[in-house]
Amino acid sequence: MDFELSEEQKAFQSLAYKFAIKEFEPIAKECDREEKYPREIWEKACLAGLVGVAIPEEYGGPGGGWTETALITEQLSRVDLGLGLVVMAATFGSENILNYGSEEQKKTYLPLLPTGQAIFAGAYTEPNAGSDVAGTTTRAVKDGSDYVINGSKTFITNGTICNYMVALCVTNPDAPKKTGRHSLILVEADRPGVSRYKLEGKMGIRASDTASISFEDVRVPQENLIGQEGQGFPQLMHFFDMTRIMVASQGVGLAQGALDLALKYVKERKTFGVPLAANQGIQFQLAEMATRVELARNITYKAAWKADNGQLDPSLNAMAKYYAGETAVWVTDKALQMHGGYGYMDEYDIQRFYRDAKILEIYEGAKEIEKMTIAKRLF
Repeated sequence: MDFELSEEQKAFQSLAYKFAIKEFEPIAKECDREEKYPREIWEKACLAGLVGVAIPEEYGGPGGGWTETALITEQLSRVDLGLGLVVMAATFGSENILNYGSEEQKKTYLPLLPTGQAIFAGAYTEPNAGSDVAGTTTRAVKDGSDYVINGSKTFITNGTICNYMVALCVTNPDAPKKTGRHSLILVEADRPGVSRYKLEGKMGIRASDTASISFEDVRVPQENLIGQEGQGFPQLMHFFDMTRIMVASQGVGLAQGALDLALKYVKERKTFGVPLAANQGIQFQLAEMATRVELARNITYKAAWKADNGQLDPSLNAMAKYYAGETAVWVTDKALQMHGGYGYMDEYDIQRFYRDAKILEIYEGAKEIEKMTIAKRLF
């Protein structure tokens, strides 16, 4: 077994962290307070080669894999999770085109991503269909050479700023199985009948754009179908099996960032005449925090490595996302406690990390769903 990263992977890791320190730190508080999506950050990240790393060279990408994606995601999230999403979620949904799209779709859309010409979104969640993806009710009905789409989506990352979205729609309502009724369809965001509304007041990841979307008689050509009609549900489940690696990487990065902040604070803060770091109770807490972060990192890297080597393991990926998300929540809680009252004030970054962490136990499959996936494999 070889746990050593390649020189190229180390270069991606270093590039991402240096980029985040330089570009994220000066604006993180402002973007959080104002719920501001900084488009210039995405543009700079594209120029730096941090967007669309897993897109093959034949489609204009660097030709990396899930390991490189995990490394970059971790380092960006280590500085700010919301701004990390601005960069890494710019391709969200396009993976379905890479996995199931036609050659023409791949050549048309994938090259737009690393070059900063387009932002994607995945329009999957609905007001009454979150974890129950098969409960999606948005309809796409054939009419001539088009699909006519009606329905609504919510909690859509990049919803108001994307150029394209991959929407899960009911196309085969009479299919015997509920999981055989859906298809994935590419929808251009500027199509007539598409309405987008920014969702405000989020607890965390406030720099990331989140929206509700409605489709009212939206016409798209049938060639916008991604993969096979009626196979949208299994295609999307495979998509989530992969992207959970990225969410696990977010958890690792955020937890490491919180540990960094805690270490810095306890070395500087004095109580009873000595630094907090001299307190053995604090040292034991930090030791446990560091151990959990490293465990989360190792399971996440293993999941990414297996995916890159043709051994995608849905159960392992679910373990990584569940454990890394829970670790992020636990570590940020401990780190904030070490800051005392100061940690409760927005002058200190740890309170933002604390608020950001919770989403990691919710999106891309709530941790209860991850446990169901793990248990299913066990039995």
